[in-house]
Amino acid sequence: MRSTASIVSLRRRRWSGSTHPGSATPQTLDARSRHAAAQPALRCGQWHTRAMPIVAVTSLKGGVGKSTITLGLAGAAWELGLRVLVVDLDPQANSTATLDPVDARLSVGDVLADARPGIAADAIVASGWGRGVELLASEQALEHRNARETHGSSHRLRVALDGVADRYDVVLVDCPPSLGELTRNGLAAAQRALIVTEPGFFALQGAAQALEAVAVVRDTTNLALRAAGIVVNRLRPSLREHVFRLDELRRTYGGLVLDPPVLERAAVAQAQGACVPVQAWRSPGIGEVIDAFDDLLDELLAPADHAGPALAGGVRPLGSPSLGSPSVGSPSLGAQSLGTRVVGGGSVDAVAVGGRSS
Repeated sequence: MRSTASIVSLRRRRWSGSTHPGSATPQTLDARSRHAAAQPALRCGQWHTRAMPIVAVTSLKGGVGKSTITLGLAGAAWELGLRVLVVDLDPQANSTATLDPVDARLSVGDVLADARPGIAADAIVASGWGRGVELLASEQALEHRNARETHGSSHRLRVALDGVADRYDVVLVDCPPSLGELTRNGLAAAQRALIVTEPGFFALQGAAQALEAVAVVRDTTNLALRAAGIVVNRLRPSLREHVFRLDELRRTYGGLVLDPPVLERAAVAQAQGACVPVQAWRSPGIGEVIDAFDDLLDELLAPADHAGPALAGGVRPLGSPSLGSPSVGSPSLGAQSLGTRVVGGGSVDAVAVGGRSS
């Protein structure tokens, strides 16, 4: 079984030859897809013996770059030659636009309306990124499904993906920025929830709300759901405010904040506008962003019994005094806000981290 470190090393060597990953044309994208698929040493099944996760990428605050993180992870998986399915549950359809499907006659809205076991297979289409990256497309009309419907309606996506998700090495669900019915479907179908925030004034509050939403869905709908961590997007290290907010998040959540953060780079938006993976875009400074997505994917693909950075870093349950008190004006992170219960004199967080249940 290959270690994560060896996979990262192999990933680095893949593009060390004469072909630079920034030559982003349809021809080179397809050539790289064939090249990646021809390298069995990089196949996920060679270094993990269990099924890969369904990851819900979520935030209850809009504009933090959920789709950017989803697409960056999809690109990292594409670069490794893994099979990835992107489920776009956001009616804004940003992931759908960047993945540029050739012919998406059915949308995820049609899948949710039908919701028969495995019906998602009928709506999955190839993306414009070449082999290995496929899509359940979104559309603006999906917004009407965001209102709560009947009892059990939040299970529709999970049922529709039954027997379908197993065909992929990783499934990424791009959730809309609200805890409506669409996000509930995404969290109900996932094993892990990746929370996206940015280093601004509302970062702490947004992270707390998202973690609470994960706890609610876990307790009521999906006992398998775990918080994979918090990823900080669009960081500008030269801004003191960004550095302060990042430190504030780390003081509050410890190792639950994943490192490294994703830096703000114009090339990310440029790659999205060109409908190609950021990993295939030539631009100065883009390597740091690509490295961040590589590390994030490695963490998400770790075995379910892997402790993850939060536990490995010694973080205590949320609300523990050792993590420091939130700053003035920050939301309460005490036991009641996140469903923490007391067992044998110690706090046990209801939001499991890194694959361990509470």
